[in-house]
Amino acid sequence: MNKRLENITIFAWLTSLIATFGSLYFSQIRLYEPCTLCWYQRIVMYPLVVILVIGMIKKDANVALYSAVFSFIGICLSIYHYAIQKLAFFSQAVPACGRVPCTGQYINWFGFVTIPFLALTAFVIIFISSLVILKLARGK
Repeated sequence: MNKRLENITIFAWLTSLIATFGSLYFSQIRLYEPCTLCWYQRIVMYPLVVILVIGMIKKDANVALYSAVFSFIGICLSIYHYAIQKLAFFSQAVPACGRVPCTGQYINWFGFVTIPFLALTAFVIIFISSLVILKLARGK
């Protein structure tokens, strides 16, 4: 793995690490109880920290395939979660998903930045980084 691929992998890993710590901050420090969809997004985000660090240690660009798949699943979950928070026709049709409603918004910075939006941003960054790594690694 060349230095450019290593740097992109580190960037993706740092993104997953910050997202993981951010979710832990909201639940453990701010005491925001995660809804069901938040848990699903965590289930997809947390392994990315481990997967990407293993790829960095082994200097294996093929790890980007796994991070691309995980982050794509996370993108789908985050888009759905954000849609049921922000789009009335989605939120009216969604069933109750647990003790904490998935339509709830603990934060709403600038009128659009919610926790699922933050997760979506991280997943998109990781997904794009993974695709770039795959493209550069295959182009050798």
